[in-house]
Amino acid sequence: MGSLVIPLSLNNISVSMTNSIADKLRHIIQTRRSIKPRRFNGKSIEDKLVWQLLDNGNWAPNHGKAQPWRFFVFTAGGLDRLAQFQADLYRQLTPGERFSADKYERMKTNVLKSSHVIVLGMTRQLEAIPEVEDIEAVACSVQNMMLTATAYGISSFWGSGGVTYTDELKAFLGLGPDDRCLGYLYLGYSDDAPPSEQRSPVGERVIWIDGSSAEDSAAR
Repeated sequence: MGSLVIPLSLNNISVSMTNSIADKLRHIIQTRRSIKPRRFNGKSIEDKLVWQLLDNGNWAPNHGKAQPWRFFVFTAGGLDRLAQFQADLYRQLTPGERFSADKYERMKTNVLKSSHVIVLGMTRQLEAIPEVEDIEAVACSVQNMMLTATAYGISSFWGSGGVTYTDELKAFLGLGPDDRCLGYLYLGYSDDAPPSEQRSPVGERVIWIDGSSAEDSAAR
C-alpha cells in the first residue's frame, strides 16, 4: 500500500511553523530593496533561478484568470540586442537639442550590466475587465518576482524610463496595439550592502472604520 501524501497547507502545519513562515516572509518584504544596475557586479544568475522568479510571478492575483502578464527575458546575446535597440530608438525619437550622449550610453550599459532583463508586458485578454485591473495584476506579479529575488540574494530594479511606453518597443516585442509595456525588471548580483530604509508608521496612512465611534462617521 502506497504512503499517504498530505499536501502542505496552513491547515495541516503547526502554529509554530506557520509563525516561522510568516516571520520569514515579513523579513523578505521589509528587506527588499531596489538596486540599480550600475551597482551590479557582472556575476551571472543561473537560468533556473530566473525561472523560479517567473513561476512565482505567474501566481499573482488577477481578475478573471486572465493572467495578462507577458515576460520577455533577455540574457547573454539577447542583452546586446535589447541594449542597442533601445539606445538607437532613444537617438531616433529625441530632438537634437534634448539628446544626451551620456543617457544614450546609459541606455546600453544598464542592460549590459545585468545578468537578465525581464521586459514586462501586459496583454489585454478580456474586454470586460478594466485595463487598470490588468495593469494592477502585472504589478502584483512583479512584486512576487522581486520578493523571490530577495529570497535568493538577487538584486533587482524595476525601471520604466527611456523608451518603455513607446509603440516602437511594443512592435519590437510583438505586443498588440491594445497591449502595454510596463517596464524592465533588471536582475543581477551586487557586492554592495542593501541600503537601509525607513518607512513612516503605517497608521499614518490607514483609516480604520468599524462603526464604533464618531470619528468613524467622519471618516466616511
